Amino acid sequence: MPLSEHEQRLLDQIEQALYAEDPKWANTVRTRDPRNHYKRRLIKASIGFVLGVVLLMVGVVTTFTPLGVALGVGGFVVMLASSLWGLSSWKRMNGFGADPATPAQPRQPGRNVRRGPRPGFMERMEERWRRRHDER
Repeated sequence: MPLSEHEQRLLDQIEQALYAEDPKWANTVRTRDPRNHYKRRLIKASIGFVLGVVLLMVGVVTTFTPLGVALGVGGFVVMLASSLWGLSSWKRMNGFGADPATPAQPRQPGRNVRRGPRPGFMERMEERWRRRHDER
């Protein structure tokens, strides 16, 4: 929906005040591409994954002391966290994190098509309880 003239003037005034107050920050925010942010996060996640592999290998190579086990487990946790962080950054960078469009599925004969969201477990149990008491 387009802005009215009054709203556009207010927005311009706010933008000018922002530039006057902190021009360096305003210019940085205006010219920055969000994909660059996700690329940096992906690089950091890759470094974290490599660090996790190193910790895991150090934990395996050391004799089975509590320190070696702790290093191995810590390395695995760092690898897992880095993988998840990198995957989420990759998805957002490529646009997969946005609202997913659900493809239309062809209707199969003999199958009921549900309309709307499926009720949860507790809602189904409450409905069964109500029907049981209504039958009496």
